Amino acid sequence: MTEPIQIFHNPRCSKSRQTLELLTERGIEPEIIRYLETPPTEQELSDILETLGRQPRELMRIGENEYKELGLDNPDLSRAQLIAAMVATPKLIERPIVLANGKAALGRPPENVLTIL
Repeated sequence: MTEPIQIFHNPRCSKSRQTLELLTERGIEPEIIRYLETPPTEQELSDILETLGRQPRELMRIGENEYKELGLDNPDLSRAQLIAAMVATPKLIERPIVLANGKAALGRPPENVLTIL
């Protein structure tokens, strides 16, 4: 059995809604993870970053007030510290993220996710 397609979703985000709609239009009923309510663990987020081939700051919403308030622009912060900050403050995680077939894609733009289906 294949693993279900998952979307780390924020229903208030237009890109997230568009990505979910793109999936459902193709007959895909993904597992919806409302990551603001149920954030990934540090290990899960680390794994997602590895699968995306990105560093933590490349998946952070650096325009959020919390980014500056928490001093996350400090270049001395480690990968683990940045991941811990994103798990503690999931609003900082860029969205939507879709996981499918052992791959991951950021739905910015939403069509990006089609490459992993």
